[in-house]
Amino acid sequence: MTTQESTVLRPTDLREAHQALAETGGPVVIRGAGTAEGWGDPPGPAETTVDTSRLSGVLHYNPGDMTVAVLAGTPLKTLQDELRDNGQRVSFDAARVRRGATVGGLVATADSGPLALTYGSLRDLVIGATLVLADGTVARTGGHVIKNVAGYDLAKLVHGSYGSLALLAEVVLRLHPVPEGSATVRVAGTLAESAGRTAELMRASLEPVAVEWADGLLIRLEGSEDGVAARARKVIELIGGSLSDDDVWEQHATFADPDDGVVMRIGCRPSRLPGVLAGIPCHTVTAGLATGIATVSLAPESVEEAHAAVTGAGGTSVLRRHPPGLRAWGQRPSAAGVLLALKQELDPGARLAPGVFADWEERR
Repeated sequence: MTTQESTVLRPTDLREAHQALAETGGPVVIRGAGTAEGWGDPPGPAETTVDTSRLSGVLHYNPGDMTVAVLAGTPLKTLQDELRDNGQRVSFDAARVRRGATVGGLVATADSGPLALTYGSLRDLVIGATLVLADGTVARTGGHVIKNVAGYDLAKLVHGSYGSLALLAEVVLRLHPVPEGSATVRVAGTLAESAGRTAELMRASLEPVAVEWADGLLIRLEGSEDGVAARARKVIELIGGSLSDDDVWEQHATFADPDDGVVMRIGCRPSRLPGVLAGIPCHTVTAGLATGIATVSLAPESVEEAHAAVTGAGGTSVLRRHPPGLRAWGQRPSAAGVLLALKQELDPGARLAPGVFADWEERR
């Protein structure tokens, strides 16, 4: 959030997005649906806020190509509803999608959900993008390249950049068919017990699309109806449990995206995640036991202890919701120097999201 009055610009297309940066000066903050407001460190005061909520809609969709081009302010939930009519989807299910998170915002925050085990994050699903740099330069990367900047894959560079490198204006996404069948197996047990069962499951050839712990082990299977039913039986024979309604994933989403409290996102090697979580006094936990990604809610006084535990395991941690005064980022990642160097090259005037990575700069 900005701390002073800011001029709000609401572009509706690429031309207006270009003008929003080319015809203004001073610091700029980019804002989407606001579903990630408060994540990480807030940017400093900005003269201009570029609101992408009107930069929304499908630009090109050919079901036969299994790709779709959209404006970056398009809510992913809205896009999924349109794609479903043709039996297709973006195979991505971060919890805040249900709250209207935009495609651009999900890329900028490097968010992901349970399906990341099979399909990755949006970094893996974006095959092309159009961006507007801080000086108004329009750059395209991926399919139908018109201009690249110094050979960079810009779509991947802006993934997780929190709006500090460029304004993401248009995105081309890879699609997948909506599966014919889906089943969820739930296995009761502690986090430690579930970690052992997950290891056993992943050694088998049962191809779960998601394996998560949320007050019990959740295993999602997708494919043909007969194939899913057969694999679900094999999962139960292997590690126990029983079939559960797919609505259990809604409960998972509420744990991963709670309405209040301090929330931390953790990433580390999957084998180390159970030990890390065991050492953190958490209120709620969702843990990708095969991906190493967890989201926890915890008390403010436990934040430093949690950062230290993750750092000790060689992982990364960031607060996704927190009151002022708490350190948002855990250890400075090894790639921070590269990000800051790219920031200097793409935004030498430090216009975009000023101060959003100030903590990393201070710890150089």
